[in-house]
Amino acid sequence: MALTELQVKQSKAATKDVPLSDEKGLRLLVRSTGSKTWQLRYRRPSDRKADIFTIGPYPEISLKTARQKRDQIRLLISQGVDPKSKQKADMTAVKANAGNTFDTLAEQWFATKSPEWSVSHIERTRYILNNHLNPWIGKRPISEITPPELLSVLKRAQDRGLLETTKRAKQTAGQIFRYAIHIGSLASDPSRDLAGALTNAKVKHFASLTNPADVKNLLIAIENYQGSIIVQSALKLSALLFQRPGEMRTMLWKDIDWEACEWRYRVTKTDADHIVPLSTQSIGILKALQPYTLRSDYVFPSARGASRPLSENGVRVALRTMGFTNEDMTAHGFRAMARTLLDECLNFPPELIEHQLAHAVKDPLGRAYNRTKHLPQRKIMMQTWSDYLDKLRLES
Repeated sequence: MALTELQVKQSKAATKDVPLSDEKGLRLLVRSTGSKTWQLRYRRPSDRKADIFTIGPYPEISLKTARQKRDQIRLLISQGVDPKSKQKADMTAVKANAGNTFDTLAEQWFATKSPEWSVSHIERTRYILNNHLNPWIGKRPISEITPPELLSVLKRAQDRGLLETTKRAKQTAGQIFRYAIHIGSLASDPSRDLAGALTNAKVKHFASLTNPADVKNLLIAIENYQGSIIVQSALKLSALLFQRPGEMRTMLWKDIDWEACEWRYRVTKTDADHIVPLSTQSIGILKALQPYTLRSDYVFPSARGASRPLSENGVRVALRTMGFTNEDMTAHGFRAMARTLLDECLNFPPELIEHQLAHAVKDPLGRAYNRTKHLPQRKIMMQTWSDYLDKLRLES
């Protein structure tokens, strides 16, 4: 006879364990300790011997739910599956997958690769993982993540109009999947099958001043800047050296060769060594700045602590303070400013300019320039550029 909810609820502990039968092999075992457990009596498909499968505790599992689980288990048995054997296999798989979830492998990949990255790249990657990947697929076994599942995750950012973030999230996920392939935890990269499935981010051109008269006003504003010497020096050297903002703000004192008058560093974007010749003006700014940063490894330390570099917003906020809007000039705009004026006003060959911008320039035979190629000419160009900016700033 089938049990009722009231019978199940009011069943009491006795001096020994008492089984209360329901239907189709389901029973409630009331233990002498007072605990209650749902069980299913069945015959093993392999040898037809009687066995008992534990469904789970009451009241966590109600009578209705216990019956639903009973029916699911009986269906498995009818298909020749032993529920005990399947439960054991599932637990083994869970344990095996515990070390192969997306977030676990992402952390392994991050720990392996991040020592080679700039601070800004580390921050961007951590942001992508924490906000756009791990919340949705972090706990998933990496081998079970399908292209449609990954696409649905990426579309969350795309549907909010975050096209550049979507692109970065796809790239980051792809790098993690390829890392998993390399260590034998994955057979194929699901991100490869998403080509053309996402909206491409529009190319954004950074605002820049390229008219000599406008550049003169900018240089005068920088010279009269009333903020910290750290930020003012960052502004001056951004104009003189025109490297990427992330590389500029994380410049390290150890990377400066005072004798050779060079700044040597590893370019994050191209993963290549790069040499920036330092003009006499640049050396002068660095030497004047050095006493203010003796406790820091960074040339431009953060006001919040010498162990951190200048904020990503440091130069941008300074430009706004001086009256230049986001449509007038950006930190990245110093690069376009130099590229334009070095070409149009100082007549330097584009290949020299592109190489000094740390772009992946190739010669007519397709060979990438090495870091020392055209270095004497580039030294001349960088000094000429500094002299040109001084003349522009001082002319009446």
